[in-house]
Amino acid sequence: MNRLAGALIAYAVLAALSWMTISDTRVRAVSLAVLALFAMKSILRRNQVLHPDKEGEGAESGEAR
Repeated sequence: MNRLAGALIAYAVLAALSWMTISDTRVRAVSLAVLALFAMKSILRRNQVLHPDKEGEGAESGEAR
């Protein structure tokens, strides 16, 4: 199992626990939103690490024209 899968599983477990234990809907929504942001950041960061050459590709090609 790789690190990203482990992190996403941990986020899912934390989301399930917060869903079951938090009764206030606003607090529950905020906690789930924070967990979703962490998951998205993990996914985006993995893409940056795997493909570092594609990060500035669009900006550089636009400047050359």
